[in-house]
Amino acid sequence: MKTRLKIGGYQGAGSVHTRALKALVQALADSGAPFEPELHLDVTSEGRPAGELFAGVENGEYDLCYMASGYLSARVPSLGVLDVPFSIADRNQAYKVLDGDVGRRLSADVRAATSLEVLSFWDNGFRHVTNCKRDIRTTEDCDGIVVRTLNNQTYVDVLKALGFEPVITDVKDMVERVQNGTVDAQENPLTNLVNFGMHQYHRHVSMTGHIFGLALLVANGDWWTSLPEDARNKLIAAIEAATAVQRQASIDDDSALVKFLREDGVTVLMPEDMDMAGFRAAAADVSAGLRKGLPADLCAGYLQA
Repeated sequence: MKTRLKIGGYQGAGSVHTRALKALVQALADSGAPFEPELHLDVTSEGRPAGELFAGVENGEYDLCYMASGYLSARVPSLGVLDVPFSIADRNQAYKVLDGDVGRRLSADVRAATSLEVLSFWDNGFRHVTNCKRDIRTTEDCDGIVVRTLNNQTYVDVLKALGFEPVITDVKDMVERVQNGTVDAQENPLTNLVNFGMHQYHRHVSMTGHIFGLALLVANGDWWTSLPEDARNKLIAAIEAATAVQRQASIDDDSALVKFLREDGVTVLMPEDMDMAGFRAAAADVSAGLRKGLPADLCAGYLQA
C-alpha cells in the first residue's frame, strides 16, 4: 500500500523549484518508494496565497512544500541569519555550511518552534531590484519608488534603508500589481522575474544581490516521524537528488537569464555599474541590528561578510 505524498509549491513549469519537485518524484519512482505523489506545483493558480503553504503543511493539508525561509523568520528568530543583507557572495559556501552544523541547528530551531521538519535548504536566488521607471544605480535613485516585497520585516527594513517605499504583497497578487503599476518595482531572483513574466513590464534590472534567499523544503513533523524507516530513507535519498538538481539549476539560470534579458532589450546593471558601497552603507544599521539579536557563533558560521 502506498502512502500519500501531497506536495505544494507556488511557481510555474520553468521554475528551478518546479524542476526539483519533478526530479524528486522521478527519483522516488526509480527507487520503488511506497509513495503516491500528488503535486500542486502552483497553489496560486488554484486561488491560494503562496504564504499559506507553511501553514498548510503544519495542519496536514500538505505533506511537503517549499517556501521562502523569510516567511518563517518571525516565528524562528535564528532564521534571521539568512536575511542579513549584503552578507553572502559565494552560494556554494552557503550550501556547504547549510548542509552541515549550521543547517542542523536551524532545522532544530524550526522543529522546536513549529510542527515543521526541514528536509533541505534550496537556493532561492540572489534578490535583485527591477522596476518600470528608471535605472537604479544609487540610493538616490530609489527615492519615491514603491517596491513589492514579501512578508518579512527585515526585507521591509532593508528596502526602506535603501530609500524605497516597500509594500507587502503575496505571490498570488504580485504579477497583477506589477502589470497594473500598483507597484513601481519588485525584488526577486532573476528566475522569478522571468518565469512570472514580470520582465515584460519591468525593463530596468539592478543586480543588487542584497539578500541571498533560501527556500526551506519542509514536511509535516508528525507525518515525517510516522514514516517507516525504509520509506523515509528512500525519501531522503530522493530529496538529496532533487536538491542537487535545484541548486545547479539556480546557478545555471543566473548566468543564462542575464543574457536572455539583455537580448530582450532589458537594461541590466551589474554590481560594477552601481554604487554598491553606498547600498551596503545604507543597509549597515539593519545588518548590525540583525547580527546583534543573533548568536555570535551562528553568525560566524554562516555569514561571509
